[in-house]
Amino acid sequence: MTESDTLEKALREWAHVFMRRSVHEFIRAMKDAGLTPSQLSTLMRLHYHGPCPISEVGDDLGVTTAAASQMVERLVQQGLIERSEDPEDRRVRPIRLTPQGKAVVGRGIEARLAWMQGLQDALAPKEQAQASRILGRLTEAARQLTDVETREAGSAS
Repeated sequence: MTESDTLEKALREWAHVFMRRSVHEFIRAMKDAGLTPSQLSTLMRLHYHGPCPISEVGDDLGVTTAAASQMVERLVQQGLIERSEDPEDRRVRPIRLTPQGKAVVGRGIEARLAWMQGLQDALAPKEQAQASRILGRLTEAARQLTDVETREAGSAS
């Protein structure tokens, strides 16, 4: 087995374990809050990207605006998001997280981070430093690949 094969195998195993555990902890916290995957996706979109019109939620989920509107209405009724008026276009009603919605998302993120802290604590300080350097370089390489793919996709359209 070549060094490249060994690295590929290690990366696949790491990605599998990391995604499974990290996502599992997050999803468990969200299920405890009674959220569906679509609702979770909407809350995360609002958390990371801020307010948006319902039509963008529909686009992100691959559903009609009417379907997204029904799902959003349930989140409004749960007190997790709120609608407002766009001062420049009263037909547009952006949605945003409420403080309660932010708290629900925060609990999910905290659950995922707790697992990551346990992982960090399982490593000796020297191993933590090595892992930090290697993960930093992997992150840099991944961003470079993403930048290249984005430029290529832009030039193809």
